[in-house]
This record gives sequence, structure tokens and C-alpha cells, in this order.
Amino acid sequence: MQHPMLNIGIRAARKAGDLILRSMNRLHQLEVRRKDKNDFVTEVDVRAEAEIIEIIRGIYPDHGILAEESGRTERNADGKDEFVWIIDPLDGTTNFIHGFPQFAVSIGLQRRGRMECAVIYDPCKQELFTAARGDGAKLDDRRIRVSKQLTLDGALIGTGFPYRANIHWLDAYMGMFKDLTQQAAGLRRPGAASLDLAYVAAGRLDGFWELGLSPWDTAAGILLITEAGGLVSTLSGDEYLLQSHIVAGTPKVHAALLEAVAPHVPPELK
Repeated sequence: MQHPMLNIGIRAARKAGDLILRSMNRLHQLEVRRKDKNDFVTEVDVRAEAEIIEIIRGIYPDHGILAEESGRTERNADGKDEFVWIIDPLDGTTNFIHGFPQFAVSIGLQRRGRMECAVIYDPCKQELFTAARGDGAKLDDRRIRVSKQLTLDGALIGTGFPYRANIHWLDAYMGMFKDLTQQAAGLRRPGAASLDLAYVAAGRLDGFWELGLSPWDTAAGILLITEAGGLVSTLSGDEYLLQSHIVAGTPKVHAALLEAVAPHVPPELK
């Protein structure tokens, strides 16, 4: 029997995805606002987030919300909500604005600080990645597992380039990129971290690393990966608690990624 809260996440993700997909026919008419350098938000991000929150609030009015556009909404005065939904209504907004079909809706449910449910929905491919703690990970109705890749040699690795406020990590990142380029079969930067993490869970990528992410970028993806048999950590190998820097992959590739990036990790990220 599927987790009832996961069902609500799926319903909300599909509703937001339908809205996003319909909006692709009028990209030239959309209102686009610049939040920061190379950081954009459209009216679609805002409307999709509102749709998701409305569905969740309609069933679980006492749950907390952490969403990219509207921020944190606490239900308990002490800020210790038992349940918190972590929402990215449109991960890959820059891709979306350009009509580049690589973006997703990402919804994760955290209970007492631990991820319990995850939904990542790709409206273009209509692929639905889901996970519930202890119940495995799925792509649509099919169980998924991380790949069987054992080494960086032959591995396909996903990543994201530093930009916006984390541009000061570019030199450190380029050191990591150079070393991994020489070891892996290929590096890919599609531009939507939530989908990259879902692809690790599904075995389409063997590993992933990035600096400067936000909780809504990774919350759903990390549960997908761990439920699919993979590992997730910080750049230093510590437990990943929605920090801004992440390394993920099959158990062996994860270890190899940590070793490869270690010489280049900035002191403040150790």
C-alpha cells in the first residue's frame, strides 16, 4: 500500500507539472524576474508553487512548508514542525525559459529532520520518480536501483557548475572537474539537480557532485538515491543534512568521487 503522504506529493507534482507544460506554448509572453545574477523566477514558478502548497494545505494544514519562492512557513511557534514539505516547483528555470526540456517538480517530505517521502516529476517526459523510506525507489511503477558501476573508469557523472553567489568556488570546482574529466567516461551538466539525482537513483548516471545547492534542490533526490541503494554525503564524506555541497553515487563510485574531489575542497566546505 502506497504511503498516503506520498500520494499527496504525487498529486501536487502532477498538477504543477501540467501547469508548467501548458506554459511552454507561451514562453515569449511569460513574466520573468531576476532574483540575482543568473538566477531567474517566472510567474510559472510562483503559480506552480501555489498549486502545490494549496493541495498540501488542503489535506495537511498543520504541516510546515519550505519552498523556493515563498520560503519557510512554520505551523508551530517554536519552529519545530514534525512534518515539513520541501518544495522546488520548477527546478531548472533557466532551461525552462529557453525551452530546453530538462526541468522538474521536486517535492520532499521531512519528518523530524529525516526524509520520509520523495517525488520528482519530469513533465516533458512524464516520468515520475518516487520513494518512501524503507519502501524503495520507483520510476513510474517500476522499482529502480543505482547502477552496478564500480569505478570512475567508464562512469558517467553528473554535475552543476558554480554560478550566482557560489561563483567564488569556481577555481576549486574546475580543479575537481579537470581531475574527473581525466578519470570518468564523461561528465554531464543538464541543469536541473533534482533530475540529476533521480538519474543516479535510476542508474542513468553513476554519480553526481555539486557545490552551492539549496535544500529544495536535493531533498527528494537524496531519498531516491538511498532507497535505490546508493550513497549521499558532503564533499568531505560526512552525513548529508541538506547542506549546499553534495556527492552521490553507487557505493563504489561515491567513494571514488570523494577521493577525486578531496584535494580541491575549499577549507570552508571541509
